[in-house]
Amino acid sequence: MSAEENPAAEPAPVIDVQGDGRWMSQHNRFVQECKDAEPDVLFVGDSMVQLMQQYEVWRELFSPLHALNFGVGGDTTCNVLWRLQNGELDNIRPRVVVLWVGTNNHEHTADQVAGGILAIVQLLLSRLPKCKIIVLGLLPRGEFPNPLREKNAAVNNLLRTSLPQLGPVQLIDVGGGFVHSDGTISSRDMFDFLYMSLLQLLEETPQERRASLV
Repeated sequence: MSAEENPAAEPAPVIDVQGDGRWMSQHNRFVQECKDAEPDVLFVGDSMVQLMQQYEVWRELFSPLHALNFGVGGDTTCNVLWRLQNGELDNIRPRVVVLWVGTNNHEHTADQVAGGILAIVQLLLSRLPKCKIIVLGLLPRGEFPNPLREKNAAVNNLLRTSLPQLGPVQLIDVGGGFVHSDGTISSRDMFDFLYMSLLQLLEETPQERRASLV
């Protein structure tokens, strides 16, 4: 599916329905950070990325890597693609980019979501040809089996097949261990059946995690 045929691969800013310019203000702040920082690692995506910096483990593991966090809650692949095309990659040359987005693409099919993620990866490869790219797989959602969980799993399967064809891109599926044998997810692992503890995501030692990134 070409970008022209895929609505999840069409760059688009968030419509300012609240009238406070919040999303664009965040984007402009990220663009300014690109002018002032020299990151080794760039994290970009939705609220999964945004919330990482609220944990002590962010300061312990990623601050020493001069990491930038360009996560915005509610973002879709379209929004991330627009942000990256409009200044959030200017003036920086990170060694690693970690991408985590797609779970908010509710109106798109699994094929479209995967295509949107691939479009972002292709943009990153074209702008940062020497960079290593890590794509985090979509997490399972909901306490019990449901169509949205099936869709996210389908996206991950499509990425597992397609990403290696693009270049130095690694897919890390961090959500497989959360679904129990009866198909349920425990609230102790994902308190709202959407977000998980960051400590579980980063359960390796700091040395091991840092080595995997660089």
